[in-house]
Amino acid sequence: MKIEFLGTGAAEGVPAMFCNCAFCQRARKEKIFRTRTQILIDGELSIDFPPDAYYHMYQSGADFSAIRYLLVTHAHQDHFFANDIMLRGYKFASDMTSPELDIFGSEEVCEIFCESTRREIKPDVKESVRLYVLNAFEEARFGDWRVYPLKAQHSSRDPLLFLIEKGDKRILHLHDTGLLPEEDYEYLAKIGGKPVDLVTLDCTYVYNRAHEGARHMGVYEDAEVLARLKRLGLVDGHTKKVISHFSHNSHPDGELLRRAEKEFGFIAAYDGMTLEI
Repeated sequence: MKIEFLGTGAAEGVPAMFCNCAFCQRARKEKIFRTRTQILIDGELSIDFPPDAYYHMYQSGADFSAIRYLLVTHAHQDHFFANDIMLRGYKFASDMTSPELDIFGSEEVCEIFCESTRREIKPDVKESVRLYVLNAFEEARFGDWRVYPLKAQHSSRDPLLFLIEKGDKRILHLHDTGLLPEEDYEYLAKIGGKPVDLVTLDCTYVYNRAHEGARHMGVYEDAEVLARLKRLGLVDGHTKKVISHFSHNSHPDGELLRRAEKEFGFIAAYDGMTLEI
């Protein structure tokens, strides 16, 4: 299974578009660059679709017309920029690898798609896009994929996390979220199964401590989540542990992230990073 980390930044990107803090000034000078988060799996399943998707297509060389399935964690614009999906067809695109696209997300995600596209979407494009509402703790199956949605601790309506399976491979996608709700651990214990091959962790705060009830995490919270997952038998020594979704406020430069890798055994994602599991 091929996992491409097309974007690894938080909502504002790194450097932040309108920010002139010392770190953002240095980031512009030193080309420390992180676009909004998107992950592409086996070329056909995308987790989220940010405003930077066009750049991701250009930078990675990926065939975005081959994306058959789109899992959306939540409706915030940095994770779901529905407007660009209107360009899948009509005079904007021909000879697409997959003329059809299935979008899976919360009811709010489906509402945002309809609101964002209703003025301009062409009938043939609209007919080729299907929306499916996902609910936490209700399994979904499509193509070769099985998805188990979890609850995220975040500020949108019904935000989701995902346990994703294809064949004998398992990925646990855990951002955007703060510490996981107890219901998630109960559901994961019920599902059981072998340890996941890859876990992606929200690391918005990096070494800054998250406050109680926070909707994001840093390395300390990530370590706490991993400890719980290890006790459930879902994480072991072969599991790749990737941190991503970094905010400029946490100063995610190379030195700091190398420290996190050394201290916690994480892999710090960067734009364009590819892993095989």
